[in-house]
Amino acid sequence: MNSRGMTEQAFLVLTALADESRHGYGIAQEVERLSGGRVQLKIGTLYGVLDRLAADELVTLDREEAHQGRLRRYYRLTDRGARALEAEAVRLAENARYATERLRARHAGGTA
Repeated sequence: MNSRGMTEQAFLVLTALADESRHGYGIAQEVERLSGGRVQLKIGTLYGVLDRLAADELVTLDREEAHQGRLRRYYRLTDRGARALEAEAVRLAENARYATERLRARHAGGTA
């Protein structure tokens, strides 16, 4: 990932994989749950994000299982992915802290 941070979609996919490996549809469901329904990944978008994350070695294919005649691919977070997710979470938290501090100062000063 670059120094400007990662996309929200990538952040949420990595977050969805932080606790366990999941197949594509499971990732999409978890992203929707994590975002409170705000982010709904279509399958094409999801696999585009997964392909980029795999190319950056942030996720990897964990296993494949047959389910009702279809092959499910399960992905897992790599150690590199966990470090990238942690760094992005810290960056976002710092940005939120800066915004909160400035908003408090604005309200304390009575600026409208």
